[in-house]
Amino acid sequence: MNSFKTSNNLRFSDVNLGIVCPMANERSTAVEFVKAVLEQCRGFKSVMFFAVLDNACKDGTIDLLKELQNKVPQLKVIWAPEDRCVVDAYVRGYREALNAGCDWILEIDASFSHHPSQIPQFFDKMAEGYDCVFGSRFCKGGKFTEAPLSRYFISYAGSVLTNLLLGTRLKDMTSGFEMFTNAALRKVVDKGIQSRGHFFQTEIKTYCRNMRIVEVPIHYRAPSQNVNFAVIIDAFSNLFRLFGKRLAGNL
Repeated sequence: MNSFKTSNNLRFSDVNLGIVCPMANERSTAVEFVKAVLEQCRGFKSVMFFAVLDNACKDGTIDLLKELQNKVPQLKVIWAPEDRCVVDAYVRGYREALNAGCDWILEIDASFSHHPSQIPQFFDKMAEGYDCVFGSRFCKGGKFTEAPLSRYFISYAGSVLTNLLLGTRLKDMTSGFEMFTNAALRKVVDKGIQSRGHFFQTEIKTYCRNMRIVEVPIHYRAPSQNVNFAVIIDAFSNLFRLFGKRLAGNL
């Protein structure tokens, strides 16, 4: 990987890589997952894995990760008891990576719902000069497994509706396996993420719609079975908020 150059003649060995991964009750897989991710991230100038945990963590995952942190210098465990929802955990991770000066920031879900073996394709696309690379379950080669049909339908239909109302053009507007340049992610964070539910991934992609973006196929294994009513209400509320901003020319 060291000899590979980006389209701007920047070697991977010149790139500071950040990985943002909120975790909760992941005791059975946390250590294995961190090691598997870092194994795919060799050859960079530096690598920092930001594991963000909050009060939702009840099973001692944080203790395992703190122990691992003493052995793995790339791991930074962040305790964020002020978080009120998973969106806060992601934003805290984004800010940590940006403040650490990471050039590229990879976002990945824990528990192997996103598999680390798929990470290198994100690096390859970033090397071509894209601002953002988004994992897609619905483009050619993508998969969505171990989830009920309702989860699949909500994600797929949500992507179609969002593209229609907001002028976006991605096949998968709800995936959370993605990568950004520092500048691209900073613009997103500076805009402010208002959604308090899973729709925040769609909100992020909407803010990136005029950047240089591309999708890569991913295999997503859904660990949770249901999307509750509050999440759906949040999604529709924020979708129509963004649609209104688009109509007013403020998006």
